[in-house]
Amino acid sequence: MDLQRRRVVFALPTKLASRYRVERDGDTFLWNAGLIKALHEHMNMSLAEFARELGVRQQTVSEWETGAYAPTRATSKHLTLVAERAGFGYGADL
Repeated sequence: MDLQRRRVVFALPTKLASRYRVERDGDTFLWNAGLIKALHEHMNMSLAEFARELGVRQQTVSEWETGAYAPTRATSKHLTLVAERAGFGYGADL
C-alpha cells in the first residue's frame, strides 16, 4: 500500500500471474501460447485433463502452449466457449 500516492496494488500468486495478450479478428479471439497457458492454469487441470476437455491430444495443447503453432480459427472459437464456461476473464477492454 502506498499511502502517499493513494494507491493500493494487489499481487496475484506467481502461478496465476501469467502474462498474456488478447488479440481479436472480428468476433473471433485469437488464442496464443500465453492465453492458452493462462486458461489452462485457471482451470487448474493437468495437461491431459485440459486436452481431454478440449477434445485434442495432449501433445497439441503442449505445442500451443510453447508457441510451436497456434489453434485454427474453429478451435479458437471452441477455446472461447470453454473459457466462458470456466469463468475465465480476458480483460476489461473486451
